[in-house]
This record gives sequence, C-alpha cells and structure tokens, in this order.
Amino acid sequence: MAAIYLIRHGQASFGKADYDQLSEKGSQQAEILGQFWQNLPAPDKYYSGDLLRHSQTAEHFFSGLQHPSTVITHSGLNELDHIDVLTRYNSEWQDCQKISEKIAKMPEANKVFQHEFSQAMFRWISGDFDDEYIESWQQFKQRCVKTLKEIINQQVQTSQSATSAKNIVIFTSGGPISAIIQDILALSDQQALTVCQQLVNTGVTKLLFSQQNLSLDYLNNYSHLTLKGDEWQTYR
Repeated sequence: MAAIYLIRHGQASFGKADYDQLSEKGSQQAEILGQFWQNLPAPDKYYSGDLLRHSQTAEHFFSGLQHPSTVITHSGLNELDHIDVLTRYNSEWQDCQKISEKIAKMPEANKVFQHEFSQAMFRWISGDFDDEYIESWQQFKQRCVKTLKEIINQQVQTSQSATSAKNIVIFTSGGPISAIIQDILALSDQQALTVCQQLVNTGVTKLLFSQQNLSLDYLNNYSHLTLKGDEWQTYR
C-alpha cells in the first residue's frame, strides 16, 4: 500500500498582527522534522495548502532534509477561518492582536484563550448558525475529505505508471487533519474537535491507501521533537 503523511504546520505567530507565518520556533520545528526524515523513505510527491505557514513549513522541512522538491499547492488543504469562527462567537476577535494582548494580561491566559476558542468551535460545529459563517463546519469537512480523495484518485489512476507516488507528504493544518481522521474512523464532531486540540505543530499523521482502502496507520507522531526536548512541543 502507498502512504500519505499529513504534516501539521510549525508553530505560527499567534497573537501577532499576522498569524499566518511561522514563528522562529516554528521554522526550527520544521527543519528538525526534515533532518529526522533523512532516515525515512524519501517522499515521491509533496502537496501543501496555499497558506503562508504551510509553504514556510515545507521550505524549512526541505532545508533540514537537504533535498528540495516541487510542492503542489491546493487550497482544499487550507485551515478553517479561525478569525471568522471566533468573531461570530465574540465580535471583539475582529481585532485578533488586541484581544490576544488583553487575554495575555489575565491570570492563566492559556486557559482563558482555550475556553474562548473551544466555545467558538462548539458554536461553529453545532450547525445552528451555519448561515452566519463564510464556511460552515459541514462544508469544511466535505472540502477536506474531497481534497484528500482527489489526491488519492490521482495516484490510483497512475498506479501502474512510472510516475506513481508511494510516499506522499501533505503540509496542512490541524483542522483538515482532524476532519480527515473523523471521516476515516467515523468519529463524532466532538471527538474530531478533541483530536484537533491534541495535534502538535509538525506532528505527523500517516495514512495507508490502495485502490479500495484508506486507513490510519498512526496519528500525531512528534518523536522528532521529543528527541530535542519538551520545550519544542507546541500546539498553535
């Protein structure tokens, strides 16, 4: 069977004016993963969402791997619009940097943010307010699963040719990964949200596929970071 490796992007710039770029640590996380991958089977093909944090993760991954390659971009691999989700829950999130700075001054700031984000996500996935969002939870899930199936179908169609890929790497985000895992394992929406909350930056999820089957091999492997120390394990 062929393999697809779903890689969550490195740590982004949460609380900054532009979240969609890697922090210094996020860049290093991606490079560490690339170095680690030197001992694994070389990928045959690369895909990426078209967000900046996806392309930067790929760039620093290749720096560590020391083997640059072409990346196929696909907007279907993009993350949910977290600003839209937060703003529909609380309009103050329209200025993400301002409210982030406000929360940062509070006791147990991480818990306060996690509560805010969880409540916003619960509202989104409830389905009760779908017409308010740019992309509903159901539309988001369908988009992510459809994109993965398109990539798989492309490989299945060329499975007998010299261009067939046996190891595919996809640089994406936690939302698409959890939506795909939900579809494979038939999880509830709440379980999918729990999976999303546990995904580590640059964590690797491996899928196995053939013409007839798609299965999960492992989820959220971040051993490349564990080897470097606990401080490398981040979630944003």
